[in-house]
Parts: sequence; C-alpha cells; structure tokens
Amino acid sequence: MGEATCALPSAHPLAWDRGGGGARRAPDGLISELKLAVPWGHIAAKAWGSHQSPPVLCLHGWLDNANSFDRIIPLLPKDFYYVAMDFGGHGLSSHYSPGFPYDHQNFVSEVRRVAAALKWNRFSLLGHSFGGTVGGMFSCIFPEMVDKLVLLESSPFILESNELENMLTYKRRAIEHVLQVEASEKPSHVVSPEEMLQGFLKNNSHVGDECAKLLLQRGTTQVATGLLLNRDRRITRPEYYFNFISRELFVHSIRKLQARVLLIKATQGYYDVRRENDANMELMLFVTNSLRSILKERFQYVQVPGNHYVHMNQPQHMAGVISSFLLSKERIRAQL
Repeated sequence: MGEATCALPSAHPLAWDRGGGGARRAPDGLISELKLAVPWGHIAAKAWGSHQSPPVLCLHGWLDNANSFDRIIPLLPKDFYYVAMDFGGHGLSSHYSPGFPYDHQNFVSEVRRVAAALKWNRFSLLGHSFGGTVGGMFSCIFPEMVDKLVLLESSPFILESNELENMLTYKRRAIEHVLQVEASEKPSHVVSPEEMLQGFLKNNSHVGDECAKLLLQRGTTQVATGLLLNRDRRITRPEYYFNFISRELFVHSIRKLQARVLLIKATQGYYDVRRENDANMELMLFVTNSLRSILKERFQYVQVPGNHYVHMNQPQHMAGVISSFLLSKERIRAQL
C-alpha cells in the first residue's frame, strides 16, 4: 500500500470567504493531502503537523468526511501528527467495488490498512460519533496498537438493547437498498450549491451553515450544472450497517482495551435530542459505568456545552480537555 500527496481541491462554490477572495484555502497547519492505496482504489486523508511526531488518527461520523476535524485540530497541541481519513465511500475516498458490502467491520479494517500504509505500530484515535464506534472496535481488536482513544459524542460499541426487534429488518433493508441502487441506471442527482446546502441543513439539524459548507466542500464535486454528492449511493441509514452487540459482549470486549479512554459528551448531544432509533440515556449510563468500572483511572468522562457537532460548532469547548488528555499521563478532572 502506497502513500502519495496531492493538491487541495480547486475553488469550490461552497467555499467560505476568509479574506482575499472566495478560493478555498488550506486550514491552519495542514501540510498535505494523502492518498493511500487499497485494493478497491484509495483512502483519502489530510494531515497536520510533522510525520515524525506521535500519530493521532481522526475518524469522522456517518456520511461526514475528514473536514469534520478542520476546526478542532488547529486548537490541539502541535506535538502530534494528526491524520483525518475519509472512510470508504465518503469524502474523497474511493467507493467500494461493486458487490463488496459496506459494513461496520470493514470500516474497522480500513483503520488497520491506514496504519499499515503509514507504518504506524502504535497511535492514538480521535473519533466522532460513528467514527468513535469504529475506533472503539479497533482498539479492542488491536489493543496493543492504540495508546489513547478519544470518543466525541460516541461509544466504543453500539448496544443492541433497543434494537432487538429491528436488527433483522435493518439487514434486510440494507440488502434491498444495495440491490435497488445497483439496478438503477439513474445518474447521480445534480443540484445547485444553495439547494445542496439547504438539503444538508434539513437533514443535519445540529450543523450550522458554515460547518455544513465545510463538510460539503469535501463531500461534493463541482460539475458544469451544479454539485454532485461524492458519497456512495449504496450507503444509507447508519443502523443498517452497525454491528449491534449485547451488554455481555460489550463488557467482555472493553476488558481487552489497553488504551486510556476519554469520552466527551455534549449537553445537547446525540443521547439528549431523541430522534427515531436513537439510543436512550440508560444505555449511555451503562456504557460510562462499565468503562469506569473496568478501566478505572484509564477512563475519563467529561461533559461540554453544545450539540452533537460541538467539535465543529464550538471546538473551543473541548479543545482544552482533549489537549490535556493527549499530553498528560495524569487523570484530568472529570466534569460529571
């Protein structure tokens, strides 16, 4: 598997103006875009800092992309090498080959492929939402490779407790959706930049205009008549692809963790604003209590003001606690 750098995408109609015109600029400290070879194409990533510094791999949420970390990373210590990857079928990464399914474990496999491409034997993980569940599973499967695990509005695994009646239905719908997409000969839908932005905001109530534009810059491609979404149309609702596990298996799995774990929860986050199929607070309490009981001083839990995308909307609310966690081996004060 190889590594290459490539130029930043050209000016995008949703680029924000940071002075000096509307052309897109590299976020502070961004040194390179990476293109890592995989059997189905490439995994795209972006990097900040020196590659000789301790590495931190950043994993975005469902249907997001590496731009998810553009606002938080410039506020974190410069002592680390941050790499934010696009999962397969997201952002600038290749779509999976025809007939090859998107699955939770396959995303975990992508993390291992990136580590191999970058020749990392040990590194830290920073995961938002779905990215945190991928990082959590990876940290239990490859415990010797992970130094620290930061979970932003996330959990190391997704518990089945509220989903037992739905799991077979989810698997059925996932298969049917893929077959429908494969059978469809309809071209991807082209829309105007404003339409794209408004549609994104409608489906992502926690994201403000500026952060939505940031995600769409990497999540869309400009064509003559408007914008196309980059993501693979085979990817649909996240619950169709999750590996739900029992509480017993959750407890067994986290006993394998060697990493120190920081879990940051927003006061108005995923577990507080209920939507269809959201887990309830009791599950989150079980997760945090289990982590605290098993990991003891290796687990830290912090609440910050904000919503599910607080790392983009108000990154300053969590930059300090993440920085302290990455830099220090001592327990930081948990705000319970």
